[in-house]
Amino acid sequence: MLFANQSQTNITAGLQYQGLLGIVMFSILTTLPCCVFLFINGTMLFTLRSKLVFRETSRYILLYNLLFADTVLLAQSQLLYIIAACRIRLTYPVCGFLITLAHLTNEISPLTLVVMSLERYVAVCYPLRHATIITIRNTGVAITVVWAFCSVNVLIRVVLLLDFPFEDLESLQMKDFCSDIAMFVGALSDHYDKAYTCFVFISAGVAVISSYIGVMIAARSASTDKASARKARNTLLLHLVQLGLSLLSTMHNPLLLAISEIGSRIVIVRIRMVVYVCIILFPRCLSSLIYGLRDKTIRPILMYHLCCRVKLSVIPSKAEVSIHYQ
Repeated sequence: MLFANQSQTNITAGLQYQGLLGIVMFSILTTLPCCVFLFINGTMLFTLRSKLVFRETSRYILLYNLLFADTVLLAQSQLLYIIAACRIRLTYPVCGFLITLAHLTNEISPLTLVVMSLERYVAVCYPLRHATIITIRNTGVAITVVWAFCSVNVLIRVVLLLDFPFEDLESLQMKDFCSDIAMFVGALSDHYDKAYTCFVFISAGVAVISSYIGVMIAARSASTDKASARKARNTLLLHLVQLGLSLLSTMHNPLLLAISEIGSRIVIVRIRMVVYVCIILFPRCLSSLIYGLRDKTIRPILMYHLCCRVKLSVIPSKAEVSIHYQ
């Protein structure tokens, strides 16, 4: 499911064909956006812990879980890129640990998006029961289930990895850069990864689309808050875009493989760089943009922290803060 690390290392592998100028250019064009996104996500995480209203509202708790997983994945992917750019070969155990962590955090995102979509569905379609269904306790249970499900999947990957006869290797030192593909040491691991990816994204897609249709139907009802339903519908539509970008990130390698048959090595490297920035880096910051700019409760506080508290803009006091559903 995770192709961020592979895309990064494939970019790095091609830098040797472009010299020092190419290395500097590619490093800047990938590292700079990553640092910007890490700063935005980190600020958003700090913002979500800065006010009691965020810590005691289910959808903000879910958002924090989503941002945390995306931020860890983004930092870990960039770390592997730097290691690869420095031409450092890791050992199989160290690479396996990093890839396992990356798989875990990457798989948290689509499942959390499903839970967030269901929360919006309940908020619009069952507003009177929302407070009793979407409680802090139930939210914690949902997050625990998401992490447990992803942990079981990672455990299965580790078991499949242990099936490889490492004792036949001359050394545990890797001969290539660390990436998820490098850790697919058997055909069974590859088949399992494809099957799991299809299952998760089909299930997640059906859940989010069903929630979207339910909200649209509810919006036609005279008893439904039109403004709330419209905002929830737009939020669910953005969640579908996030899922689509995540799905696209799992399909871009076969596409690039087809392009590689008609293009030169340097062209393919440049295409990989563009793909990495557009469908790997950008989606990791999309949640911050969706909620940080659209949510009237988060927006003033987030902008205050993004400006490093230079501009003392008016921030709603505790008594004035209200929860605006998106």
